[in-house]
Amino acid sequence: MSDLVPIRLELPGEVERPRSRGRGDANRVVPIDRARPEWLKVRLPMGPQVEELRRLMRSKSLHTVCEEARCPNMGECWGAGTATFMILGDTCTRSCGFCAVKTGRPNELDTAEPARVGEAVARMGLGHAVVTSVNRDELADGGASIFAATIREIRRRSPGTTIEVLIPDFRGDLAALDVVLGERPEIMDHNVETVPRLYARVRPQAVYERSLEVLRRTKERAPDLVCKSGIMVGLGETRDEVRATMRD
Repeated sequence: MSDLVPIRLELPGEVERPRSRGRGDANRVVPIDRARPEWLKVRLPMGPQVEELRRLMRSKSLHTVCEEARCPNMGECWGAGTATFMILGDTCTRSCGFCAVKTGRPNELDTAEPARVGEAVARMGLGHAVVTSVNRDELADGGASIFAATIREIRRRSPGTTIEVLIPDFRGDLAALDVVLGERPEIMDHNVETVPRLYARVRPQAVYERSLEVLRRTKERAPDLVCKSGIMVGLGETRDEVRATMRD
């Protein structure tokens, strides 16, 4: 190891490999293609529509998962005048391995937040509103009452808007889930996120079977609602594991 020197980057397009004893070609400079394919590139969130949305969110002290989770599709969605509201603050009590939302001790619950979300939805003229949240495991109901109030405020201020909520697992509290179901959103989402084997690394504070129970209970209590879930791929799962998760 004493014969190695730090890699020196030659920009653009070249890198010097570390020197290593007994390898004559180890020191040669080799070209590196840093060009990314077009399908992997995204536009920066810019333009008048984006700035208008940003000002609206800041003026009402609202958060979006687009910003907090650093979504790469933010420019596309905000450029079209849409956004996914993130309620219950901007600090999550869990530390999922895939998520960029900050983890810590949340601030005091903001009970006026639902009204501001309703105002923003009406101001944006949304035909369909999507609302998600951080996890608030320190709350007795996990934030279910704020979800319910947000649905009511959107309906009151923008009665023609359909509503989709992406909910946490409420720590398996089915009574809390029923509070949200009682407001009858058109679409109820809860993501299992990954296959069971990877939960300890990807969702360390979650339980796979608990997420399945949220989905089962939703269809049992509200069979007419659209119930959705989602998983990520590329985390080390196998094809068979993906198929098994989809069957579950």
